[in-house]
Amino acid sequence: MTPTQKRPERSEEHAENPERQQNGRGSGSAVQSVDRAVSVLEILARHGEAGVTEIADELDVHKSTAFRLLGVLENRGLVAQEKDRGKYYLGAGVLRLAGAAAVRLDISQEGVPVCREVADELGETANIAVLDDDAAVNIMQVRGTASVTAQNWPGRRTPLHATSSGKVLLAHMPPPLREGFLARTLPRFTERTITGTSMLRAELEAVVEQGYGVTVEELELGLAAVAAPVRSHDGKVIGAISVSGPVYRLTPDRLPEMAKRTVAAGAELSRRMGYGF
Repeated sequence: MTPTQKRPERSEEHAENPERQQNGRGSGSAVQSVDRAVSVLEILARHGEAGVTEIADELDVHKSTAFRLLGVLENRGLVAQEKDRGKYYLGAGVLRLAGAAAVRLDISQEGVPVCREVADELGETANIAVLDDDAAVNIMQVRGTASVTAQNWPGRRTPLHATSSGKVLLAHMPPPLREGFLARTLPRFTERTITGTSMLRAELEAVVEQGYGVTVEELELGLAAVAAPVRSHDGKVIGAISVSGPVYRLTPDRLPEMAKRTVAAGAELSRRMGYGF
């Protein structure tokens, strides 16, 4: 190239170097776009702030590509721009996502001794569940001494309307979201599953009033459970702690005792999460 020749500007189709192409980033696929978007967040986390040109150079892409990526991330609140300087930085949306991840981690860690104590005391299996879109997902479990089954609940998504933890989470869901859920056609798992809107609404009102939720053979035959809410420092219900076991042990006579102990466990875990201070 002579001194008088102008270096050709990178096109979007040929902006990536061979090494990036070998890594699958030159395919123009959706995965490539996600990879680039994550890279933008990592760049801003590393530098604190950066302009479009800096980000384009680090990604080895055309400026228009970097600008489009930043626009999508800005629309989602994951990045923000200083209008006077044109620099971008991580937005509040990142804090929201990080906070949600931290809550899951914290409630799981803090819940270990609480679940172990209640499981040892009652002899039944204790679980902690959190809301995951339109289901309850179990994030930890401690088996009691009387547990004879090897059923693993952690990682399992369970229906909100047919589990004790799900009822607690559904009962404390923001009203518009709860009503939207109740308007659906809900699946029936056993003859005892509550699927009618009016009956389920009454059940959720009882959960709030009494402070715990109960299911008896509503998800699986032979299984009963009781759950209580877990609150964060601001009083928001962020999870549910439950105790479950076979119906021949969790009899109607024993359920009030189980409920009382589970509510106490929920209060203790809520205290550990900062509620009441």
